[in-house]
Amino acid sequence: MYDQHENRIDDRIVSQPHVRPIKRGKAGAATEFGAKISVSLIDGVSFVDRISWDAFNESGDLIGQIKAFRKRFGHYPASAHVDQIYRNIDNRRFCKKHGIRLSGPPLGRPPAAVEIQKEIKKQVRQDELDRIPIEGKFGQGKRRFSLSRIMCKLAVTSETAIVVSFIVMNLEKWLKGLSYLFFTSSWLFMVHIRALQRRFNGFSGRLVGKYFQTEMHLSLSRG
Repeated sequence: MYDQHENRIDDRIVSQPHVRPIKRGKAGAATEFGAKISVSLIDGVSFVDRISWDAFNESGDLIGQIKAFRKRFGHYPASAHVDQIYRNIDNRRFCKKHGIRLSGPPLGRPPAAVEIQKEIKKQVRQDELDRIPIEGKFGQGKRRFSLSRIMCKLAVTSETAIVVSFIVMNLEKWLKGLSYLFFTSSWLFMVHIRALQRRFNGFSGRLVGKYFQTEMHLSLSRG
């Protein structure tokens, strides 16, 4: 820095050779250290699409993430719920070409009809609510799955630890769904068993009543 008369050095070593300071501009932490990841969330299941130790613009990953969705599931998603940084011209053009609704307000002047404006605002609000799970997924990983305490020394082992954290979160999501399905199925099974039992008891009672009525009628005839 002294010889070059500069105030910054590219790829300077902070604590480990692969770790770089990343300016985030947040109130609590203007500069962060560690990997920057790009994650997509589909029905509660996380997919780690990119891990980088250098700063990058997340908006460039959207098209690749949508193509990965089509490769996994055989079709394009009906909608993509993204942050404002993803709503650039290229991403909007790609989504429009493939019939994908990109979250957020549309470009251009708002329509004159008041009802249409209300529908747009309602849809924008719903899109913001639909984005909450992906934001909460990072908080969940940091609080419960040690995503904020990656202590590995090498870049490859750190990346492995990050991916393993998301795998465990997906397994927890799967186990919760499996447990819910098991208990729901068990509860429905017991409800059906009890319904059949009540029906059988009523049916057998009617048979016993008819039998005694028949016997009484026959006995009277015999007398």
